[in-house]
Amino acid sequence: MLRALTILCLLPLASTAVADLANGKQLLQEHCTKCHDDSVYKRPDRFVTSEAALRKQVDRCHLNTGTQWFDTDVDDVTNYLNKTYYHFK
Repeated sequence: MLRALTILCLLPLASTAVADLANGKQLLQEHCTKCHDDSVYKRPDRFVTSEAALRKQVDRCHLNTGTQWFDTDVDDVTNYLNKTYYHFK
């Protein structure tokens, strides 16, 4: 019984994580690809070497381009990029 209750409590978190990645992907496609394609994330000499540095770079780009993102949007894009390209732990 306790296990079933725990699973039911965690289900909303799982669907939120999926929605966040979808939002990150959509924001990336709508805004980031105006300046560059995905090769910037794949290059071997990239200067982003941690998840914190990745978030800082996403935040810097968002501020420089004038997007009206919330902090959660920056987090969504950071999480999407990390899961798709960077794979920081």
